[in-house]
Amino acid sequence: MTFFLFLRDGLRSMSSGPPLYWLWMGALALVVLFGGWRYLHQLDEGLIVTNMSNQVSWGFYISNFTFLVGVAAAAVMLVIPAYIFDRQDIKDVVLMGDTMAVTAVLMAMGFIVVDLGRPDRIWHLIPRIGRFHFPESLLAWDVVVLSGYLILNLGISFYILFSHYRGYIPKLRIYFPFVIIAIFWAISIHTVTAFLYSSNSGRAFWSNPLLAPRFIASAFASGPALMIIGFQIIRKISNYPVAQSVINLLALVMGVALQITIFFIGAELFTDFYNEGEHAASIRYLFLGLDGHHALQPWIWMALCMLGIAVVILMIHPLRLNPYFLNVACVLTVAGIWIEKGMGLVIPGYVPTPLGEVYEYLPNWNEIAITLGIWAAGLMLFTAMAKAAIPIECGALRRPGLAPGEPLCAPPKLLGKETAQEPAPLGALPEADGTSTR
Repeated sequence: MTFFLFLRDGLRSMSSGPPLYWLWMGALALVVLFGGWRYLHQLDEGLIVTNMSNQVSWGFYISNFTFLVGVAAAAVMLVIPAYIFDRQDIKDVVLMGDTMAVTAVLMAMGFIVVDLGRPDRIWHLIPRIGRFHFPESLLAWDVVVLSGYLILNLGISFYILFSHYRGYIPKLRIYFPFVIIAIFWAISIHTVTAFLYSSNSGRAFWSNPLLAPRFIASAFASGPALMIIGFQIIRKISNYPVAQSVINLLALVMGVALQITIFFIGAELFTDFYNEGEHAASIRYLFLGLDGHHALQPWIWMALCMLGIAVVILMIHPLRLNPYFLNVACVLTVAGIWIEKGMGLVIPGYVPTPLGEVYEYLPNWNEIAITLGIWAAGLMLFTAMAKAAIPIECGALRRPGLAPGEPLCAPPKLLGKETAQEPAPLGALPEADGTSTR
């Protein structure tokens, strides 16, 4: 019975809000509807309405899929300090990180679905019903790790949130083993995605042992960047207590991860160009153009410039602590990684073809509309889940018959300054075993 009350109150929280909330959700819904309309057109006509071809069979959809898997994996940057190093300020916001991970995984799965020419055949990926080809197929491994990561994050978040709704403290000994599994699982989802590329022996551009560590490093740069932007918005429009120390820690992680990412890119450039052979044709096409074809050249150089500016900002301590420059660095990091690990990685793998032919690819408006629709749907989902979770975490929403706790989420007064008074940690409930207040 309490479970149904939990669902009812959660839905009520999602369906109530100020005009600005409905304006935001309405605008996103329009984008979702437009993207859905273009997807119906793609379903009717087939992938011929995209710019993909037999020569370039992975395009804009798989590029976004790759980026979002990294965003999902980056949630571990909150989980490790929260549960391994017992940082209470991180524990207060780790649920928002898990919510972002769940949203990113669902969006990544959405991009896989729209990339299928016959999505009705997706049942082939269901074990015991279809021919799963596990463990032979790396695609099957990717399905397993993504589905497992989604279940782990949903389960842990639900247990914590449901316990708070009932007025109980979640028992750390129950969910901590799953937290440990989720930490290793987060690394595995992006590693398996990298192996999907590097296992294609016919694509020299992807046949690189640095691909998996480069994926992980770039994920730990772009994921925290999105978290910083999201946490600041949540702190601005709600009373959820996001401590400035959380923002500072994520900025530091982002700065280190971005330096490692740029180092990996430089190592690849040296290896490919110092003794340039036939295997370097794809990277030459990407950075310098090939046989008069250079569609991606301005994009990759723009991405490198963005990452270069961002890493300079993050390496200079006063700039990193300045909210304005930090937000600039976050936006540049997200955009730069999105280009570099998306279009800058997927498309050159197909150009030139194994026969030496050059078929260039850029997404058309149909692909862009469908992509925007999936991103808008993800933002709607994250907004709705955060809208339901915040009052429970703040102690304002409890099961009927249970008195709400004291208001714990007082609006912060000195946002953006390191000397600001940190908001009180969440902890409406008495400690049960002395191990955790969450």
